Amino acid sequence: MIETPLRKGWTTGACACAAAKAAHTALTGGGFPDPVTIRLPRGETPSFALSRRSLESGRAIAGVIKDAGDDPDVTHGAEIIAMVEAAPAGSGVWFRAGEGVGTVTLPGLPIPPGEPAINPGPRSQIMDNLGATDVVVTLSIPGGEALAKKTLNPRLGILGGLSILGTTGIVRPYSCSAWVHSIHRGIDVARALGLDHVVATTGKTSEAAARRLLDVPDQALIDMGDMAGAVLKYLRRAPVGRLTLVGGFAKLAKLAAGHLDLHSSASRVDTAFLAALLAELGGEPPPPDTTLSAARMLSLAGDRPLGDRVACRAREVALAVLAGGTRVAVIAIDRAGTVVGKSD
Repeated sequence: MIETPLRKGWTTGACACAAAKAAHTALTGGGFPDPVTIRLPRGETPSFALSRRSLESGRAIAGVIKDAGDDPDVTHGAEIIAMVEAAPAGSGVWFRAGEGVGTVTLPGLPIPPGEPAINPGPRSQIMDNLGATDVVVTLSIPGGEALAKKTLNPRLGILGGLSILGTTGIVRPYSCSAWVHSIHRGIDVARALGLDHVVATTGKTSEAAARRLLDVPDQALIDMGDMAGAVLKYLRRAPVGRLTLVGGFAKLAKLAAGHLDLHSSASRVDTAFLAALLAELGGEPPPPDTTLSAARMLSLAGDRPLGDRVACRAREVALAVLAGGTRVAVIAIDRAGTVVGKSD
């Protein structure tokens, strides 16, 4: 059976650029190009169909529907709208946030507080495609404020809507680039706020446990999901004083075995590794059984001894990746959020 290659998509930044170019072309007398073709930073020249167009005295509006390809992107199907207005000579290109586009309120992000959440990459793409001009570009995403609640924007201090993102303009399916971006920006915000303790969790249950166990503000909590490597590698470049990893026992068992991607498609729980740890504790090794679950292995160990050993091994792996500069603690929980292991 031949597998069909996953279809790539376009970032919100590329869609915003296309809408802005179409509106600018109409504003300067060239009509609305449909489809409109833009040039991306690496030389690609994709074309986008317009979802709306209107031209009034002094301003033009165009829209593009975002196609994320086969990537499970929360903004897939959203309409990205650009309104371009003439500005005084010599003013250059100015950006404003319209409906559904957020505003930055915390330090540490690539855009300073008070500015619309339109990242440097999309800004450069728009300016490059519009050329030397004096205009105000207002970007809007209808329904963007509701969609933003499904992202990490509120925790990053981006209020009122979504961010306009994208470096290359292209979304690679399942690259998780948006999530990695959020992890990095979350660490940046924590550092900019002077927070010395960052807590990375693997999901909602582990985050609830972290809130219960640790006295840290929201901006110290990083939802890393399965991407432990994204947290550890970024902290190696941008260290904080203290890191606590809180996660499910099975996921931390993967980290303890040396895996930095904890997703089931990238790594599996090594029950032989767990059996070896169990033997180190003096316990009777279980009979060979490749289907033995991590939870069952934990119960054979009497809960805490194996959980503590896994947490300690996970800590060792994290310290090796960090290569110094950050103190690390690891807390393992079960599906109910009960602590089943802690590192030293």
